[in-house]
Amino acid sequence: MVNFLIFGPPGSGKGTQSVQLSEKFNFIHLSTGDMLREEIAAGSELGKKVESIMQKGELVPDSVVIEMIANRIDNNPDCAGFLFDGFPRTAEQAVTLDNMLEDKSTSVNKMIVLEVEHNELVQRLLSRAEVSGRADDRDVNVIENRISVYKEKTEPIVNYYREKDKYVPVDGMGQISDIFDRLSIVIADSL
Repeated sequence: MVNFLIFGPPGSGKGTQSVQLSEKFNFIHLSTGDMLREEIAAGSELGKKVESIMQKGELVPDSVVIEMIANRIDNNPDCAGFLFDGFPRTAEQAVTLDNMLEDKSTSVNKMIVLEVEHNELVQRLLSRAEVSGRADDRDVNVIENRISVYKEKTEPIVNYYREKDKYVPVDGMGQISDIFDRLSIVIADSL
């Protein structure tokens, strides 16, 4: 089993690219954001708890996210690998993920980080809101908060995986197909 983290600020295209990469490489795409939105749509207790947190652009508690991820891994023991999208989001989650994977005799192969200019991120999110209707993409203040939260809480993970020689930056600007080709090369070279 191989495991890749796809990383980048909100609007970097990691969700779009993750779906395509999972299809190409036969990975299971684990999007914590999608899993949380499914809980909200289902009206579950978990969904009710996290809905207000997500609407503010804040991070859902680690314990909730870790439990969801562990369940998905346990329910797919024979898969080729996982592409983690939106997890880990904190250094603590990165350590927990590594420990969890080690317990399952596997590890993170690479942390792939999409690098996108700030103004491009904001424009992508506003455009996505018109198509998807996602409330957290409509408000510039919420968008700016989400990007700030990413920088404050999430970017330190880069150093964690850089020290493990697993960090790979990828240019996230340009056409979706060009970005996909760059990402595919990184994954293929790591298999």
